[in-house]
Amino acid sequence: MNIRAKALTLAMMALGASGTALAVATPEEIKQLGTTLTPWGAIKAGNADGSIPAYTGGIEPPASYDAKKPQFRPDPFAAEKPLFSITAANMAKYEDKLSAGQKEMLKKYPSFRIDVYPTHRTAKYPKYVADNTLKNAASCQLAPNLLQLAGTCFGGVPFPVPKNGSEVMWNRTLKYDQYAYVSPGQTSTLVDRSGRRIETGAFAYWQTFPHYEPTRTKPIAADEMIEFGRVDWSGPARKAGEKLVLHDSVDMQNVGRRAWSYLPGQRRVKLSPDVAYDTPSPAGGGVGTVDDTQVFYGAQDRYTYKLVGKKEMYIPYNTFKLHDEKQCGVDKVFTPNHLNPDCVRWELHRVWVVEATLKPGMRHVYPKRTFYWDEDIPAVGMADNYDDAGKIYRFTQGNYYPFYETTGHNTHEFVVHDLTNGAYVRQAYTVAGNGMMTVTKPADAKPVNFYESGTLSQEGVR
Repeated sequence: MNIRAKALTLAMMALGASGTALAVATPEEIKQLGTTLTPWGAIKAGNADGSIPAYTGGIEPPASYDAKKPQFRPDPFAAEKPLFSITAANMAKYEDKLSAGQKEMLKKYPSFRIDVYPTHRTAKYPKYVADNTLKNAASCQLAPNLLQLAGTCFGGVPFPVPKNGSEVMWNRTLKYDQYAYVSPGQTSTLVDRSGRRIETGAFAYWQTFPHYEPTRTKPIAADEMIEFGRVDWSGPARKAGEKLVLHDSVDMQNVGRRAWSYLPGQRRVKLSPDVAYDTPSPAGGGVGTVDDTQVFYGAQDRYTYKLVGKKEMYIPYNTFKLHDEKQCGVDKVFTPNHLNPDCVRWELHRVWVVEATLKPGMRHVYPKRTFYWDEDIPAVGMADNYDDAGKIYRFTQGNYYPFYETTGHNTHEFVVHDLTNGAYVRQAYTVAGNGMMTVTKPADAKPVNFYESGTLSQEGVR
């Protein structure tokens, strides 16, 4: 029996046994995956005027790129020029493809502009992720509380044919970048309201996603950890020597996030339950929350999520130039109020639009949020974050580029703009050289005990 036939059989079994769990994709919808839809559920065809091309297989590394030697990933689109630029003067012409946050940025900062380049659909997934996604379409479900998986789910996009906002948000939570990677020299930088540049974080960073281990065949367990992360701080001086480990569970209801910090001044490890939700980001310099990380990062229990639909929008994409130290080093890229527009590439892509509304009795500095997630890569996108008065408070953007050395995506870097005071922070970025983010081979991935609190106390020094 081939994969598609197995998927159809699983779908019928899941529908019959689902009870109160939310329904899986229909057999008719599953048939579209790999035909009119990509295996992960994006529309395969281009749009009507060709400004969004058809998906043809994703990016291939340039012939000159040596995957055995971690290095700067050259820009295959370096010769392209912007098709047009959007400014405050002409944004009315393009407003149907702009978010409220983008419009506010254009109105508030005369120096801000959006340079729109030709669209390239560079997403690429390994075969096992595509195969697992097809299985998920037939058997992966959400529990009625929307905070747990209730069906049989594998390491792939859990809901390639999402039926509601929560499923789109789960696609982001279980997004595929890689099985494991390391950033020996990750940095975060704040630009305050006066334009002054301040380093808010320098650290080594490791991350492993157990459900994406390439040879794994078993489904995701109901309460297993889907992510292990570790940060070893080297700067600024007040944080040097600190360490943090983070565990995220697939069960957001009963387990959720667990984090531990090593504090060199006290020479001890402590539980850090505040590394979540609207706690100020440790490297944010007062701009942005923990769950602003990578546009949205964490449990979904404080909001209800409404799926508005899919639309075409201008989002940051294929941001090779932004990470080219020769073209966009720190002295050029960090301009007052926003990154230098000369360094940021925007493209037209179809995105899922999800409105998040704070639940009664819950608290968060953002009572309302609107997320825009790329149809090809569920972790690429933007967010408009509102204050209690219903005004745009902060606008967040991710700056994605693909990995060359292996199939996958770097979706870690993000920027949070505080529209109340003109400051912004660029977090978790790396540049060329020994500090850049690199993919870890499965055989070289850190063991689970590397991410345990006991390891921090054993390694901790002043």
